Amino acid sequence: MFAGELPTFQPHTAPSDPEQLFVDWLFEAVDAGVREPHAMTLSTVDPEGNPAARVLILKNVDADGWQFAVHAASPKGRDLAAHGRAALTFYWPQLARQVRVRGPVAAEPPERSAADFLARSPEARAEALLGLQSGPLTDLTARDAATGASLERVEREPGLVTPEWTLYSLRAEQVEFWQGDRQRNHTRLQYTRQAGGEREGEGEGEGEGGRWVKQLLWP
Repeated sequence: MFAGELPTFQPHTAPSDPEQLFVDWLFEAVDAGVREPHAMTLSTVDPEGNPAARVLILKNVDADGWQFAVHAASPKGRDLAAHGRAALTFYWPQLARQVRVRGPVAAEPPERSAADFLARSPEARAEALLGLQSGPLTDLTARDAATGASLERVEREPGLVTPEWTLYSLRAEQVEFWQGDRQRNHTRLQYTRQAGGEREGEGEGEGEGGRWVKQLLWP
């Protein structure tokens, strides 16, 4: 099922907060040669309750949240505006590792969204300025003409920002780390945020706005 040497994972040595463990695993994925290890599947639900998933790039992760950006007029942008909750999934096959995150999302201040937009490549900004993602397309010639004209505009106005570009932060309520094993003895460690209150005991750590409780799960 899995090729190559797999890393070991000792959950009893895992840090008290999931963000630190994620960063550790992310750097190990980089060292292992995983391509685009910061790519993730963003899962949302539309106003009718239909789930949808697509691959995006994680922009940053810290105690304040897991950040990613979307166009407000895109299907995912509309989903997030309607429900305000999402799930993220990372999978690094070379290491047989998966990370799942879920929780509420909130838009960052406009200046942070603008800074994220301007950090994108000219081609990416040109595409986003069109605001046509997932809309019907007559033919590829129309696409090329529209993106070409938009790119010329970006080159003329390098500071141009579309107000619909939104940087979101997902405030994790639950994070699960999965380490695969050839003998099917997979290891799963789940972090759950406990809001408020003081708790004591091994496997718990202070998190922003609550405490993280760690729990092993059956494979």
